[in-house]
Amino acid sequence: MSPATLPLRDVHLPPEPSWWPPAPGWWLVAVACLLVLAWPIAWRAWRLRRRRRWQRLFVAACEGLAAPAQLAAMSDLLRRAARRAAPGSERLQGEAWLVFLDGRHTAFSQGEGRLLLDGAFRPEVDAAACARVQALAQARFVALMERR
Repeated sequence: MSPATLPLRDVHLPPEPSWWPPAPGWWLVAVACLLVLAWPIAWRAWRLRRRRRWQRLFVAACEGLAAPAQLAAMSDLLRRAARRAAPGSERLQGEAWLVFLDGRHTAFSQGEGRLLLDGAFRPEVDAAACARVQALAQARFVALMERR
């Protein structure tokens, strides 16, 4: 056989690999990206759930009590939160306690929050003033619980 009569054919390359399904390494990269993106969302959801649980705890402890008893319950919850946030702070008394509760504001030492000092020992307390103190105390309670 002469070279001109040999039955030669062109070289055929195999088909290129398809893009689906991706290689196992790409699956790992995709899972890692999803975890990186989902972590902040899960963290915020967990913190929000925890904050709501503390708010429900605070409201449940003060619900259905007379105004002086509500003030005593608020003070007790604030001391528990203070012990968790800054050990030893629960032993503060008087003005030092109110200054600790102030944090960045002066709502306790110079405002409505002063009712926590002696409100639990009064025979009668204004319900509106107690409600305002409850709003302040609830916000501070949640802030102290988040501190740690």
